[in-house]
Amino acid sequence: MKIFVDENIPAITVRELRGLGHDVKDIRGTESEGMTDDDIWKMLRKDKRLLISTDKGFIQKWHEKHSGILIIRLKQPNRLKIHHKVMKAMSLFKEEDWKGLTVAMQDTFHSVWKAKRQR
Repeated sequence: MKIFVDENIPAITVRELRGLGHDVKDIRGTESEGMTDDDIWKMLRKDKRLLISTDKGFIQKWHEKHSGILIIRLKQPNRLKIHHKVMKAMSLFKEEDWKGLTVAMQDTFHSVWKAKRQR
């Protein structure tokens, strides 16, 4: 699966996702670090990548055409908690399920939205 991880997703998560065979784009330490949310959104749609982030602003894009949005929203986040929530979400849905799916993982529950007719 093609995935983009925002800069706030732990490196351990990137390594584990890659170890599972995913194509993970991580812009930390590159000239693209610090991209605006608008530029990230354009890149995601062009490259057809699942977004993994802690930036709740991307939830507002749930109704637009996309390849999946996973947002981690924890009251007291740390790298390990974020990592576990990402891996839990990845285990809940198959690759083909992510197209048009928006998932917000919170401390004790998660919310799911599905955009209409993703082509």
